[in-house]
Amino acid sequence: MTNSAVKMFDYHVWANQTMMNRLKELPQELYHREITSVFPSIAKVMPHIYFVDYAWLGVLEGQSMKEALVAASASKEAVESMRIDELEVLFSELSERYRAVLSEQESMEKLILLDNPYAGVREISISDIVLQTVNHGTYHRGNITAMLRQLG
Repeated sequence: MTNSAVKMFDYHVWANQTMMNRLKELPQELYHREITSVFPSIAKVMPHIYFVDYAWLGVLEGQSMKEALVAASASKEAVESMRIDELEVLFSELSERYRAVLSEQESMEKLILLDNPYAGVREISISDIVLQTVNHGTYHRGNITAMLRQLG
């Protein structure tokens, strides 16, 4: 399926992988070092991106946003304690699930009624959910970049 949102999702997958490749080059201690920033450590940022990606996928699969957020947070402690290579596997599996769901869509502009606990009830298109996912990841990869600079 050729669609600009799908192309942006492909970028998101590539950018996450590129960031993980860079993080795997760093000493593990640096990945976990606590600093004063948006997140207490880099090790907290990549799992956060994963949880949000996971929640939005749940919405695309038909869950309410509340159900999707609960499902995403169920494994929070385990995922946050993973090494970057273990997290990399989760991201890969999640991207394959996204691709399967997106390939089944008749229209990326199909509207879903979403009860978002942060923004209220609204209609949102499949493509808008994908773009929200991509933008969220881009924002937090920027956080990681700033944190890496702060860590020298």
